[in-house]
Amino acid sequence: MVHLFVLPYRPTERTEARRAAARESIVRAAHALIARGGYREAQVAAVAARAGVATGTVYRHFPSKADLFAEVFRRASQREVDATRAAAQAAGGPASRRLAAAVETFARRALRGRRLAWALLAEPVDPAAGELAPQNVELSAAALVGALGEALVGPLSPIANTIDADALVADLVSFCLRSVTEETH
Repeated sequence: MVHLFVLPYRPTERTEARRAAARESIVRAAHALIARGGYREAQVAAVAARAGVATGTVYRHFPSKADLFAEVFRRASQREVDATRAAAQAAGGPASRRLAAAVETFARRALRGRRLAWALLAEPVDPAAGELAPQNVELSAAALVGALGEALVGPLSPIANTIDADALVADLVSFCLRSVTEETH
């Protein structure tokens, strides 16, 4: 009689390092492609080719293209937060001087990396492919962001009264849908 023992697979430090390196390569490749040509340029096959991995490897690390783009956005945003914070701290002095340094740093960095800044701040990730009525997309997007921000200022205030979060969210969704479609939620 032969007894087989099955041991659970435990990744070694080396395999974990390779996995982390592949993930990092994928994120850097996506970032570079987005910086060069926006989200359209960062198709999964192109990201994989630039990272030197198979397309399936991209999906092993990121279940969807949206998840990959979210990671690129998270990292790029954090770099900008860190840079503006450092500029404000370096400026020292009164709040107005620190704020001016932070704003100047943010604006100059955005202008130096125009294509990436545009992608991260304003470019639609996946076009709606005819699902929405023809409209000025940039204007509609800016109006929705402004409306959401304005609508949330009061409820987010530390001195705000208790709100019904579910009702507020439902109203915001309904408003936004009515703004760009004929649907309501």
